[in-house]
Amino acid sequence: MKVFSNTCTFDYSWEEVSTANWQKYCPWNEKSTHVTAVDTLSREVDAATGILRTERLITCKQSVPDWLKSLIGCTDTSQVLETSYVNPTEKTVTMVSQNITWANLVRVQETVVYRPLSAGQTQFDQSARITALCGGWQKIKNSIEDSLVTRFRENALKGKEGFECVLEMSRRVFAEERERERLQLQMLA
Repeated sequence: MKVFSNTCTFDYSWEEVSTANWQKYCPWNEKSTHVTAVDTLSREVDAATGILRTERLITCKQSVPDWLKSLIGCTDTSQVLETSYVNPTEKTVTMVSQNITWANLVRVQETVVYRPLSAGQTQFDQSARITALCGGWQKIKNSIEDSLVTRFRENALKGKEGFECVLEMSRRVFAEERERERLQLQMLA
């Protein structure tokens, strides 16, 4: 098993980040064009804690070498199950993702936590545990795990850049909407 971890700070409030998180895979994010669908499977609020729990199925287009496709009989499409918990009391968003595709060959479990650092900053903590499941072939397992850690590292930078675009656009759209509402109220007065 190999572990990847990453921490960064967004210069946006926790409220902005936790709201924009639901739009992470939208057209505003040019870095996530590999995501072809996000389907919400369930969403519920725990009455006792106020925690919003959401399950989503994320479908992605992956670049898979032809030799690997023929070897294991896979396609360019992969799916990930994401379970998220929004805790408004503690001001945390925790997302746990697990690959569904190729789960018999490799297990990737990613955990992401957003928490406020200050009124205008939010910390992003990401960790992933990657385990290749190829029996006793330690060299092959290490190679697969190392390449996936490298991919996570590369994608972490793209993910931050893409989410920054979503946050910027979200802030702009909300500001425009607040101004529109203010002008409407002014006209009614």
